[in-house]
Amino acid sequence: SEPLDQLAKCDRSKALGFYSALSGEMANFPLYITASYEGYMVCVASVQNNTVIQPTVSQRHHLRVVDPVNGAQVVVQSGSVEFYEGKPLSLRCNIAKGNHVSYQWLVDGNPLPLSPLHNQTQEQLFIYRYCIDSGEYTCVATNQLNITKVYSSRSTAKVIKVKELVSEPDLLFLVLKGRGGTYFALVTCQSLNGTPPITFSLYTRSEFISTETVDERFATFSIPVVLDLHMGFLQCQAQNGDRVVYGQWTAMHVVPVGGAVTMHYDTDVGENFSIVGLRFYCSVERGTFPQYLWFLNGTVLEGRGEFYWVENQPEQSILLLSVGRSSAGTYHCEVSDSFDDTTVISSEARYIDKEVLNHLPTTVVAVVFGCFLFLVTLVTICCFIGLLYRECTLYLFSSLSSLSLLSLFSVCLSVSLLSHTPLSLFSVC
Repeated sequence: SEPLDQLAKCDRSKALGFYSALSGEMANFPLYITASYEGYMVCVASVQNNTVIQPTVSQRHHLRVVDPVNGAQVVVQSGSVEFYEGKPLSLRCNIAKGNHVSYQWLVDGNPLPLSPLHNQTQEQLFIYRYCIDSGEYTCVATNQLNITKVYSSRSTAKVIKVKELVSEPDLLFLVLKGRGGTYFALVTCQSLNGTPPITFSLYTRSEFISTETVDERFATFSIPVVLDLHMGFLQCQAQNGDRVVYGQWTAMHVVPVGGAVTMHYDTDVGENFSIVGLRFYCSVERGTFPQYLWFLNGTVLEGRGEFYWVENQPEQSILLLSVGRSSAGTYHCEVSDSFDDTTVISSEARYIDKEVLNHLPTTVVAVVFGCFLFLVTLVTICCFIGLLYRECTLYLFSSLSSLSLLSLFSVCLSVSLLSHTPLSLFSVC
């Protein structure tokens, strides 16, 4: 009987080939390898048509089958390539063929940076979406047979756009005067963040006013206004994607300018203690949209000049001055409504001159001289009292010294009489 060699899976569930060989001859099994052949294999040697001789089994050997990778493609599992931030995005790198594959993800041609917001598991990529995650995503699939045989497949880029959710809108309004003496407000709803298009809506507490979808981060609405009447509260709402955000409630109450206009100043002092600069402040008692004008000798001062700078703020206007010959003169400010210059309120005028500013008033001179005279008098009195105190102290010390010597002599005399000791022995006395 001829020996029979059999190549089979490790569990011998499937025979992959047979070979009849003479004794001592090596068996060869020509095979067309497929991926299903991967795994452990054994060689079983037996004798044909002889059940007495038991077959022998070789040690197992592992067969690794590498199918070159091909056809890599990025698939967005949600289907769309445009998303709003804040929700996970799942990408998958599909391949047409290949096994033992490793994957690398690229963004705009660069390796995907490590981040706790990026989770990669083999062919899957999960991203917690932010706007910075927008870009061209590419996957590279690689497998290798050995050090020299390396196969790779690079997908085409998939453009992913992560849209920014709109932020809470701010409400700003500007009052204008229309024809016929009526007034209206241009109300602007504006968000700092958000990918257009954005839908802005304007509401009162009781009703909807208007809505507009724009390719900007702001929208403007026009509503009529009655001066000095509280017209309630307005709110802006903004939406892009599936989220609506709400702005703060803003009072619609336009008060015309009125009351007193106050003007005052403070000074800047130079190295020689002379006044070198002034800051004038002008404010009005009431008014929602005051407009300020500064005047020097009846000439309007606007913006920035050779010796001045005007800075307007909502609650006041500031005039910065460099004190000198060109800035001398009479200053005053006028206030009117920015939307209507019919009513103009003027402050008191004030004359400014470098010599006048640096001249000490008579009252100040009198006070300083009086303080100096008082200090001189006080020092003189203190010196006189000190002199008297010194004379008295010396007199008392002399008197006490004389009395002490007499007392000591009396004590020595008494001791001499009692002890019958000559007085000359008491040398101390």
